[in-house]
Amino acid sequence: MPLKTIKKETAEALTLEWVLHVRNYKLTNDKNHCVGCQICSLACPKEAIKVVKQPKTKGQKAEKAKIDVDLAKCNFCGICDVSCPYGAMKITVDGQHLLSVVEKESFPQLVRDIQVDSAKLPKNTAECEESCPLDLIKTTWLTADGKVVENLSTLTEAERQGVHVKVDVDKEHCPCCRICEFECPEGLIRVRKFINGKININTEKCPEGCTDCLDVCPLTGALYLSDADKKVRPNETFCVYCGACKVVCPATEALELKRTSINHTPIRSGAWNKALERMSSPVEVAKELKSKRSLKAKESVKKRIGLKEG
Repeated sequence: MPLKTIKKETAEALTLEWVLHVRNYKLTNDKNHCVGCQICSLACPKEAIKVVKQPKTKGQKAEKAKIDVDLAKCNFCGICDVSCPYGAMKITVDGQHLLSVVEKESFPQLVRDIQVDSAKLPKNTAECEESCPLDLIKTTWLTADGKVVENLSTLTEAERQGVHVKVDVDKEHCPCCRICEFECPEGLIRVRKFINGKININTEKCPEGCTDCLDVCPLTGALYLSDADKKVRPNETFCVYCGACKVVCPATEALELKRTSINHTPIRSGAWNKALERMSSPVEVAKELKSKRSLKAKESVKKRIGLKEG
C-alpha cells in the first residue's frame, strides 16, 4: 500500500500520485493537450476515468468535457497513457516515463505512422506550421553549417541558397488527422490514421441551431457547418473518431460514432482484447482475432516449407 496518495488539479493539469517506500508513481492529465474525448475512459480496465460533460452557458459555445480520475481505483498501469490519441495522459515512475503494460507486453502501442520529407517544403515559407490545428509542426531553417536561422530576411540571396529546411512533427501528441497532408505542399507529409471508423450525424434528430459538437472538435475541418441547412456535417477524411463530439452532444441519437479498427504494434493479450472491445465492439475484436489466427497459420506453413526445403 502507498504511504501517501495525492490528487491535485490546476488550470494546466490534473495530477495523481502514489508515494511508496521506494517508488513514486504519478499520472498527469495535461489539459493543454486533452480534448475531453472518450478513449482513455473506455480503455481503462478499472473504470477509474470519467469524462465529465461541462454545463453550457446560454449564448456561449460548448466547452470540452473534463477528465476526472478516481485515485481509489487507479493503479497507474499506463493503459490510458498508451491509448490517448493526443498524448494528454502520462505515467511516470520516479520521474521517468515508464509504461509497465508495454514492458510486460500485455498492451500494444498505437502506431503513429507519420513520414516527413522536408525537401518538399519551399525555403521561404512556414505555411505547413500553420496548417496544424494543434500546433504540432515546427519549421526550422538551417545554414549549411547547421546554425538556426531566425529571420530569412537578414540573409543575402547567396546565403539563402545554402539554407535548408527541417520540418518536425510532435508525434507524441499527434492524433494523425491528416490535415497537414492535405494542406502542406504535396509529398511533404504522409500520415496514416491509427484509428479508423464511421461517424454519422442524423440532422433530423440534431437540435435546431446546435453546434456543440463543432464547438469542441479540436480538428479544424473534421466537422463543418453546412451552408444549405446550417446543420453540422462530418468530414471523415480528417476525423480521428476520438469521440469528443459524442460526449457533448445533447441528443443521444443525433450523433453516431463507431471505431472499426486501431493500428497498433503486434500483441497477444486478453487485456488488449477487452480494451479493444470497449473502444470499438465485440465484432471488431472477432475480426482482429481471426486476422491473427490467419497470420499464425501462414507463419506455420512457411516454417514447415522451410524445414522441407532445408
